Amino acid sequence: MADTGPLTHFSLRSGETSIEVDGVTHFFSKSGPKVLDDINLNLETGFYGLLGVNGAGKSTLMRIICTLLEPKKGSVRVNGLDTIKDCLAIRGQIGYLPQSFNAWRLYRTEEVLDALARMSGVTDKRLRKLRVKQVLEEVGLDQVADRKVKKLSGGMVRRLGVAQALVHDPGVLVVDEPTVGLDPEERIRFRHLMAELGQSRTILCSTHIVSDLGSGCKEIALLDDGKIAFQDSPDAFINQAKGRVFEMLVDLETSIQIEETYEIVSRETLQDRVKLRLVIDQDTSVPDGATPVDSSTLEEAYLAFMGSIGKFAAVRADEEADLQAEQSDKKKTRRSKRERKS
Repeated sequence: MADTGPLTHFSLRSGETSIEVDGVTHFFSKSGPKVLDDINLNLETGFYGLLGVNGAGKSTLMRIICTLLEPKKGSVRVNGLDTIKDCLAIRGQIGYLPQSFNAWRLYRTEEVLDALARMSGVTDKRLRKLRVKQVLEEVGLDQVADRKVKKLSGGMVRRLGVAQALVHDPGVLVVDEPTVGLDPEERIRFRHLMAELGQSRTILCSTHIVSDLGSGCKEIALLDDGKIAFQDSPDAFINQAKGRVFEMLVDLETSIQIEETYEIVSRETLQDRVKLRLVIDQDTSVPDGATPVDSSTLEEAYLAFMGSIGKFAAVRADEEADLQAEQSDKKKTRRSKRERKS
């Protein structure tokens, strides 16, 4: 086999990539609600975000795109191929990281990825060895290639999940809630990785954690109760929050009253004063002393949008669930460290 050159330039694929979702509707019982209702998406090369609270229908749409579920109505094409008629061909061109990923705990990281590469069609031994090495470097697991999966942290296992989705070098990558339970550092690492990979692939990332998307996101689609409630660029998403994000500097006693009444985005103590940033719904009065901010963050825009459709409580419930998952992952990480020492 010819020299492949540097591993960072080694690729198994060619051609343009895309995901086209045309009028997809889905339900699990005829008498029940529609999980998806007339969804339309047209995604080319780049990193795209699918936002929405837990239960919005994101995972169902992901499974339909990945040929694991047939829609009741409408069609999906991946790289021009129909997900029903050409499902086997598509599976060789798509990488999928499900919301829950578990690997063989008693095997080494490198062994697991090598086995999954074989299952994904990379049968040439030398080619597979090169590809496994490359992908482990891409996701930052090359230093723990010899470590058993059971001794990896939760963040590392999640990165191994990304690696298995990438190992056959697909042009399309679908990742479902990839950072749930990860600490902020791991989330930043993941965001940078997705932005880099999206330069030559079509990546669809479903999440309810807005910071997963970052500046590398090309377009955001927000799913609410099975329908697309917003679809445009991150800048357009931020612009829709104008006039709904406020800032105020108050004393401690006033801050307690404000925090009990309004949705607080951030809180900063400055000596004997408290600086608050808050999201205010259009139907809610603005407290005295609050001034609108010149520019909002993506997280503030998300909270403002969800508040406008009456979903503040759902967002906060997701945040509480995330905190519990993160604490659980920290416990697993500490346990893994103790096992490695022993």
